Amino acid sequence: MSRSESNEQHPTIAWAGDRIEIIDQTLLPEELSIIELSTVDTVVDAIYRLAVRGAPAIGVCGALGIVVGLDERRPRDISAARQCLDDLVDVIGSARPTAVNLRWAVERVRGAAIVGSTPDEVRALALSEALAIIAQDEDSCRRIGEAGRAELAGITKIMTHCNAGRLATAGWGTALGVIYAKAAAGERVHVMVSETRPLLQGSRLTAWELQDAGIDVTLMSDGSDASAMAAGRVEAVIVGADRIASNGDTANKVGTLSHAVNARYAGIPFYVAAPLSTFDISLVSGDEIEIELRPESELTTCLGRSVAPHGTSAWTPAFDVTPAGLITAIITEVGVLRPPFTTSIRQAFE
Repeated sequence: MSRSESNEQHPTIAWAGDRIEIIDQTLLPEELSIIELSTVDTVVDAIYRLAVRGAPAIGVCGALGIVVGLDERRPRDISAARQCLDDLVDVIGSARPTAVNLRWAVERVRGAAIVGSTPDEVRALALSEALAIIAQDEDSCRRIGEAGRAELAGITKIMTHCNAGRLATAGWGTALGVIYAKAAAGERVHVMVSETRPLLQGSRLTAWELQDAGIDVTLMSDGSDASAMAAGRVEAVIVGADRIASNGDTANKVGTLSHAVNARYAGIPFYVAAPLSTFDISLVSGDEIEIELRPESELTTCLGRSVAPHGTSAWTPAFDVTPAGLITAIITEVGVLRPPFTTSIRQAFE
């Protein structure tokens, strides 16, 4: 179910008592529509087709999806409830493989709920933990924003890729949280936004929410970043992340690696902003990160129209991995992590 919404400050994702409500990001910027998710199938579908996206936001959606699943399946006894939790973790947690927040969130909810002694208690514990994840993400976004504002003091011209703002989190965002923090402090800031092919999350989502917030924004094609840097239009690049290995290698929306390479050549700092929930310290390096392949149609069509000859094959990774050596620092809710990242990441978790 969906409805049009005139309140542009509706949260990206919210719990409505017996269902999840999300902004359908596939319809932006032309239409602000709220979708209600009341079954596991609708939760998985929303995550897969990017109606809800952004690592923290899909983690929140997955966490609340566990509650939706318990309500839908109505286990009769504690044994069935615990089996239901295991099943839901598998079904929802595999909706998208690269963003670690999704699996982290559903497993965290399972761990909190499985100690319940009745189905009702399992459900209550699951909901409590899911709401705690939302509160934690809101707080993490605020802390990331403030840490980034201090790190980027004096920098006014910032470039970003894809969308890592309020549409990607339960709070005001990670990479965009830094920009919002600077703006809230009265600092002048201008944002260069790459369109982010093939699904245009930069032009459809980031430009939309920055304009909505009254922040100066200029859209550019993905391939124009090097020229923008050479022309002095960019003083720093900041992006979000979907998974960060223990050595600092970072998976983010495809195209991020190119921006990092160009920033290094131009002598411009390249930052990643992400909560600790996006780190996967079980991975030695980015070589171990599973990269999701999307349907070929996302590349061979654009906004419902064919942009390639019929039958053209396409390679469609949703993400790429930026080596830690190209990253200036990683901005987290516990502070700014600097090279060597193997050491600073370990210390952050300690």
